[in-house]
Amino acid sequence: MDAVDERLARLTEADPALSRALADHRVVERLNAVLTASPALADHLLVHPGQWRALTEETHPEAIAAARDRDELRLAYRQGLLHVAARDLTGDWDYPRVAQGLSDLADLTLRAGLRLADPAPGDHRLAVIAMGKLGGRELNYVSDVDVVFAAEGDLDAAARAAARMMEICGHAAWPVDAGLRPEGAQGPLVRTLAAHLAYYKRWARTWEFQALIKARPVAGDDGLGREWLDALTPLVWTAADRGEVVDEVRAMRRRVEAHLPKADAEKEIKLGRGGLRDIEFAVQLLQLVHGRSDPALRSATTLTALEALTGGGYLGRDDGALLAEAYAWLRTVEHRIQLHRLRRTHRIPDDPTDLGRLARLLGHRNGEEFLDHWRRYAREVRRLHEKLFYRPLLEAVAKVPTGDLRLTPKAARERLTVLGYADPAGALRHISALTDGVGRTSLIQRQLLPVLLGEFADAPEPDRGLLAYRQISDALGRTPWYLGLMRDGGPIAQRLAGLLGTSRYVTDLLSRDPAALRMLADDRELAPRDRDVLADGMRAAAARHDDPATAVAAVRAMRRRELLRVASADLLGHLTLDQTGAALTAVTDAVLAAALTIVDPDGRLAVIGMGRLGGAETAYGSDADVLFVCADGDETAAAERAERLRALLSAPAPDPPLGVDADLRPEGRQGPLVRSLSAYRAYYGRWSRVWEAQALLRARFVAGNPELGAGFTALADTVRYPAGGLTAAQLTEIRRLKVRVDTERLPRGADPTTHTKLGRGGLSDVEWSVQLLQLRHGHDTPGLRTPATLPALSAAADARLIAPGDAEALGRAWRLVSRVRNALVLTKGKATDQLPKQGVALAGVTRALGRPNDEEPGAFLDEYLRLTRQAHGVSETVLYET
Repeated sequence: MDAVDERLARLTEADPALSRALADHRVVERLNAVLTASPALADHLLVHPGQWRALTEETHPEAIAAARDRDELRLAYRQGLLHVAARDLTGDWDYPRVAQGLSDLADLTLRAGLRLADPAPGDHRLAVIAMGKLGGRELNYVSDVDVVFAAEGDLDAAARAAARMMEICGHAAWPVDAGLRPEGAQGPLVRTLAAHLAYYKRWARTWEFQALIKARPVAGDDGLGREWLDALTPLVWTAADRGEVVDEVRAMRRRVEAHLPKADAEKEIKLGRGGLRDIEFAVQLLQLVHGRSDPALRSATTLTALEALTGGGYLGRDDGALLAEAYAWLRTVEHRIQLHRLRRTHRIPDDPTDLGRLARLLGHRNGEEFLDHWRRYAREVRRLHEKLFYRPLLEAVAKVPTGDLRLTPKAARERLTVLGYADPAGALRHISALTDGVGRTSLIQRQLLPVLLGEFADAPEPDRGLLAYRQISDALGRTPWYLGLMRDGGPIAQRLAGLLGTSRYVTDLLSRDPAALRMLADDRELAPRDRDVLADGMRAAAARHDDPATAVAAVRAMRRRELLRVASADLLGHLTLDQTGAALTAVTDAVLAAALTIVDPDGRLAVIGMGRLGGAETAYGSDADVLFVCADGDETAAAERAERLRALLSAPAPDPPLGVDADLRPEGRQGPLVRSLSAYRAYYGRWSRVWEAQALLRARFVAGNPELGAGFTALADTVRYPAGGLTAAQLTEIRRLKVRVDTERLPRGADPTTHTKLGRGGLSDVEWSVQLLQLRHGHDTPGLRTPATLPALSAAADARLIAPGDAEALGRAWRLVSRVRNALVLTKGKATDQLPKQGVALAGVTRALGRPNDEEPGAFLDEYLRLTRQAHGVSETVLYET
């Protein structure tokens, strides 16, 4: 006979009425379940056999209310515990109903305990406020019961009654813990309502407001309890206005984990990683932050709060469902562990026998299967905890004052004006269009917009950022992943707002491909792609289409996505200037390589990069400066293909065009578009001018026939690095050309002090200085034989061809001017070289450069003028030997 059968036989012997009751299969099922799962309750039944009747009763026994002393209360409580456990273990009640039943039982016990402790309160009023699990109506089988006492009148008498109630309930059921009261164990056991209010208004810390989320009057003077709750509840939902609330809740969770012994961490279902506390802390932090403006989130019960967070769009449906499922399962595990010996524990047993028993009670075949199930839940819970607990949007929302989260029309108009929106009425229309309605989309937009409005306000043109956001939301609003990604996708919401408010270039690219914003969620997605990887992908995309125009369109679409990737990474501070130039060059190289396979499949052409493309210094506004090379006798067919390439890449289309400029070819626009290698050799040997040798300094094979490319590069070396350097006549010609560039090519009305390309100390000054040094000394100084400006400048300094200080001045100016030139395109959305001297346009450039928001744009302009002035002086020395 096993232990369960033995106990059953002893029970029927002790109370013959049980034998008759066993004809009811429900009694048999419930009794067997209790005897199997809980030796502690089985032992209790053997001592008090008549309590088996709790298995048949459908409501809690009235014995608790009728108890005349603490011993009777203890028996009555155990009878109620049997009532709940029998329905729990047979599956008649699910977890929420079990937790509710245990909480109801505790409520009755506290009321009975207070009645016994304070039978005739005449000179005081005492209210018992449930906190923690009891306050949330999610009590365990074995748990301390957390309470706070509020009193009026004779406080000494009230304190004696409270202490006596704690002693009675501790004997009858469980310890009553008043440690959550103001000042904890050091504070008075009871306080008046006024004293509570004074403490919470002045001294309370974040965790104390977090605890108040679960506060609920449970016993004693109901009127006083309600007054206490009504007075303190509003304070909970303003606590998040304190800027440190998010950090404090996170720090508290870290402290809990730090104090957990490492040996227990993997077995603790309450405090360990992926345990109950991870769910509770994440839910409570979301409640503190978002509950300020949404009363629907202010539930004391974890599962109810999860449901409200999911319904309100603060939590994704799948994430909310998984957390709710995990929470109910973990609570059920906790209940089974505690029922065994009626001990307060949250630890999975180490003993294999106990582990196997627990596993079978939960429907698993053995302990290992149960542990696998627990580990899967723990991993998923921890993943979601990290995702929600450290979500940047949560921190951003926490920084928005409560009043600004409730965007009534009047309040919104006032806030928009203060934030710097030029057209508050127009901004309100955008906000209304985004948030009107009761659907999930509107709910999530209401959550996002208070944060995004502030992000847009940091940009020089807030109205433009908000308009762009509305356009993207209109395009993607019905896309299932869009708003969920905005809410949950790491820093994506703030990043998007910053980009839209700063960059017309990014806005234009995103408007053509809104789905591409998903890359903003992951830093790895913002890393520029390798040139060969891009080229392979573009060729593969083109190969899916037979029509050349359609094939090139696919290549251009990929280029658009890559330009967005680079621009976003640049504006977010992930790329240096050198990395940006290399990334943009890689995109252009890949486009030319892929497009060439479409129009020149048998490899008759080689494309030579010139200018910024050749130097791998491509900017956002750069065309592709190239030369085309073909084999002898292929000129006519090759020219048709080159022209076709140019036409397809620059044709009007939704995607940005890539201008392919061959004006640096021999004889310029008057000469043939394509020459054979022999023709180039003949031309450069007989007709070329010194400026053409200067142009060849940046020549680099980019795409097409590698043999032709290598042959042209070898030819270029003989021209751009002449033995003996420059003749006196050539030096004079270069200087004359530079003067002409400075005087004739500067656009009418342009400011020479702030024109980034042709202005004093601009790109032209620096690059002509470096190129002159290359032409004069490249044959004898190998380090100068590079198409890139800064490496050539560094080599010139190393070779003592220029003073180190002068080289540093040129390099600083070149970097700054190049960054400014990029920033101008990013902010304006089109190529321009003129740096504005004031106003919104200058502020936009400084924002795109990542300068501090509180820095005056004028301070940056002063720095620009100082550096370019120094560079211009050095350039004059190098070019004219002044």
